[in-house]
Amino acid sequence: MLSFENDYSEGAHPAILQRFVETNLEQVPGYGSDPYCDSAKEKIRAACNCPDAEIFFLVGGTQTNAVVIDSMLQAYEGVVSAQTGHVNAHEAGAIEYTGHKVLAIPQYDGKMKASDLEAYLKTFWQDESHEHMVFPGMVYISHPTEYGTLYTKQELTDLSAICRRYEIPLYLDGARLGYGLMSKHTDVTLPDIAELCDVFYIGGTKVGALCGEALVFTKHNMPKYFVTHVKQHGALLAKGRLAGVQFDTLFTDNLYFEISKHAIEMAELLKQGFAEKGYQFHLDSPTNQQFIVLDDAKYNELQKQVRCCFWEKPDDTHTVVRFATSWATPKENIDELMKLL
Repeated sequence: MLSFENDYSEGAHPAILQRFVETNLEQVPGYGSDPYCDSAKEKIRAACNCPDAEIFFLVGGTQTNAVVIDSMLQAYEGVVSAQTGHVNAHEAGAIEYTGHKVLAIPQYDGKMKASDLEAYLKTFWQDESHEHMVFPGMVYISHPTEYGTLYTKQELTDLSAICRRYEIPLYLDGARLGYGLMSKHTDVTLPDIAELCDVFYIGGTKVGALCGEALVFTKHNMPKYFVTHVKQHGALLAKGRLAGVQFDTLFTDNLYFEISKHAIEMAELLKQGFAEKGYQFHLDSPTNQQFIVLDDAKYNELQKQVRCCFWEKPDDTHTVVRFATSWATPKENIDELMKLL
């Protein structure tokens, strides 16, 4: 059975597993105060060109989003997101569960436009009854987006400028950040993200780690007593070394970027194969997620031998299907999939 269902089906990169074995019997402090977390933080600060960054490790993406948004917002505030944003569409109301509303605005292939954001904020503040409404207290984006698309540096700059003007933080969900940074069609770097965003996270779960996300606050803006916020959400990991060892390994010798590059190379082969066989693309994704339109009969037949992800129904007889590559996808699997198609 071939699997292109997602980018986290495999366990972890062998270098991480080896590092766990080597350090397994060491006794170190807990809750992220171990030497591996310290080392990983320094390496991430260097990679971000942000020496003052405050960094915290959490286990998963939804958990990270909920903790960050809840801890940075006031009780009367919500978070602005594109309609297709992960916090709005695929987190089962996790943000609303914390008491904060997701304020959805239009999306364009997964992205929000700066003009729409500015219009939304302007309309809110011009409304004389805004004190009776949910205040927009933060802006959430993801890079790559749910559709594998990417913001340009200019688009990020425009969003950042609006957030500065309205004095609200710009938060970037980087669950698949490595794949975005290594795309051949991006002009955005990790230092760019650190400069333009107030907080973001570097995804590990989907980029070579067993689990874990590296949360980065870039403007001396980590909420006061953040560890306590994390613990109140049931998200404080006693064995913080679990994340520290992984990110210390991922950010040694550019491993994070090299394995992300591999996923992009495999996705390019996938994309080329789909095109050569005449399949219709749902949209043009420059990252590791590729979306094609299949007639339902072909989709049902393919599922007998390939795990792929249902995305949406464009009509009664076709299905948009997502194929995802990962840091571990072998070229042989691409070749086998093309034979089946």
